[in-house]
Amino acid sequence: MSDNDDVPFNRDFVLQPGVVDEPVPGLRRILCNNPSPFTFTGTVSYIVGRGRVAIIDPGPDNEAHAQALLDAVKGETVSHIIVTHTHKDHSPNTPRLKMATGATVYAEGAHRASRPYYDSESVITESGADRDFCPDVMLRDGDVVEGNGWALEAVATPGHTANHLAFAWRERDACFVGDHVMGWSTSIVAPPDGAMPDYMASLEKLAARPEQLYFSGHGEAIAQGPRYVRFLIRHRQAREESILHRLHKGEADIPTLVRAVYIGIDPRLTGAASYSVLAHLEDLVGRGVVATDGDPLIGGSYRLAGRE
Repeated sequence: MSDNDDVPFNRDFVLQPGVVDEPVPGLRRILCNNPSPFTFTGTVSYIVGRGRVAIIDPGPDNEAHAQALLDAVKGETVSHIIVTHTHKDHSPNTPRLKMATGATVYAEGAHRASRPYYDSESVITESGADRDFCPDVMLRDGDVVEGNGWALEAVATPGHTANHLAFAWRERDACFVGDHVMGWSTSIVAPPDGAMPDYMASLEKLAARPEQLYFSGHGEAIAQGPRYVRFLIRHRQAREESILHRLHKGEADIPTLVRAVYIGIDPRLTGAASYSVLAHLEDLVGRGVVATDGDPLIGGSYRLAGRE
């Protein structure tokens, strides 16, 4: 979603939908055919292990993709279905795979907002959330899910969603980072689904971990993951500085801030950019740096605190 060159994005991803490849020994991946401005070339599902395997992120409600995953594990047993978060491009295929395999479903929990809704806020019913999802086993930070020859540690990484988990595969110096970190673009943080303070804290948490190779929900694997995450942290800090720079010139609404901060943005991403700016503004209001009348809402007007 970015128009910046300060992050070393990699938009080369040659994997074709339905094709199984093996980026590292003991790990297979399959791309779902659901490309969009938000999903890049589509959602990537991962198969961990051999013989008795785990499937990470079954993908959207897509029968062809479910069949491709089942074909890839023919003759094997799926013991675990693991979900990083409950957006509609990651979790809705779960019931289809569970019915076919009988596997146990692991995730942080059901979808929820990152904060309570404001009284003044109209609840958006049409969003990217999979509100039907419910895991068999709820995971917390540090829980370890073990299978045949592999072990994955749940790493709580809220921010993109409240229930987002990454999964560290320590034996392979790797981490499945879902949508919290993507090599092709910055992640969307859209309140109340997501929250900027949580997102930034989760980036810092990943940057401090030892795993180097990141497998994301979209796009190619990321080498030197913690180094890349530090680029993302600096990118978000620069976004905040750009917002404050514009507010130094006077009060502004979010469309004005988007025009000032996102130069040359793809028009299809303007809505997402607006919510990303809102996420920064919520954070800044919470820290007492920026003020607004009433709750910080998408339609609000914002000024530097103290400039009443």
